[in-house]
Amino acid sequence: MVQALRVLFKKPPVIVGIVTALMFQVIFSIIWMTAYSGVNDRTNELTVAIVNEDGELSQGIAERLAETLPFHTVSNLSPEEAVDQLNHHQVHMVLGIPAGFNELLQTAGSTAEIKYTINEANPVTIKSMMQGVSQSVTNTINKQATAQGVQTVLTATGTPADQAANVATNLTSRVEGVTTSINPVNGMNNQMVPMMMVLASYVGAMIMGMNLQTAMGMLSATFSRWTLFGARIVINVGSALVVSLLGSSLIVALGGQIEQGFVAFWLFQALFLCTFMFFSQFFLICFGPAGSLFNVISLSLQLVSSGAMVPRELLNGFYSGVGQFLPATYAVQGILSAQLGGPGIQSAAGSIVLILAIVVALSLLVTLLKKQRVSAGAPSPAPSNA
Repeated sequence: MVQALRVLFKKPPVIVGIVTALMFQVIFSIIWMTAYSGVNDRTNELTVAIVNEDGELSQGIAERLAETLPFHTVSNLSPEEAVDQLNHHQVHMVLGIPAGFNELLQTAGSTAEIKYTINEANPVTIKSMMQGVSQSVTNTINKQATAQGVQTVLTATGTPADQAANVATNLTSRVEGVTTSINPVNGMNNQMVPMMMVLASYVGAMIMGMNLQTAMGMLSATFSRWTLFGARIVINVGSALVVSLLGSSLIVALGGQIEQGFVAFWLFQALFLCTFMFFSQFFLICFGPAGSLFNVISLSLQLVSSGAMVPRELLNGFYSGVGQFLPATYAVQGILSAQLGGPGIQSAAGSIVLILAIVVALSLLVTLLKKQRVSAGAPSPAPSNA
């Protein structure tokens, strides 16, 4: 056994395997711990639209909400504009004060409603956060409105102000919160589809790329660089279409939502999967086996910066900026639209196509600049003197 260990530890694949396992721990620990540090302190990067349809009568309530909510708030949107921006992920919740809200508060025995609209086609963090905020806001407004309204009535009947205030704080609720969802999600399994698809697609592309690069190396002395690069394109595109067809079919068969149709969902997955393949293979083309290290870094960066788990608005400037140049960010945006509904996948697809074109061009350039191995069977030049 000792002799076998000595021989094995002299083999590069064994050393590379151990180093890769170590680097997974180092890279993921550093990136994930730094990316998610301080996320809860950046909630003011999320936006809530306050739509007051009750005019001046409820202007005070709207202003107090804007001051107390731990988010960036906008209050100059119409109901239609607010919902449109919510659908395009420009705001994260619409808080609506309907017409007649203040009048209902002043009417004995009546209940006023405050309306919340959330977009479920978002990372699960936003959905749970906004649902919690809606309950908190309802409780706060309810307490203030109930106490104020009852105290006014009691004071008008001649009850001393102190006694009226004490009685008012112990009365029942007069405000109810009504939450409406656009692009609803049917179950946690559908909410996790973007994360699952990005992770499975990139890891699969990484492993495929390593094996393809090994095969290309074996044939580099037999075929020209142009021929091998053309074969790489055919294999990547064909594999992306077949693999994504299987993946999309399984998601549908297992109860997945496909709001924009199966063909759109399948072709979009094929597009970003093909991009993942060329993206991960670029590092292998440049650095050989050592490119796997860059792929591990890329995988971790894309998981944290894509918005699949935590909204990109809550990340620090570095990770949010890096995510703009990585394909997983646009893959998540497109998956959410194709799967759950939204403004469409054209914008996300366009960004992915741009990244794909750049990566293919760079890969081709590096391939042409590298020296080609000479076939072992090629004739050597004859010596000048016999």
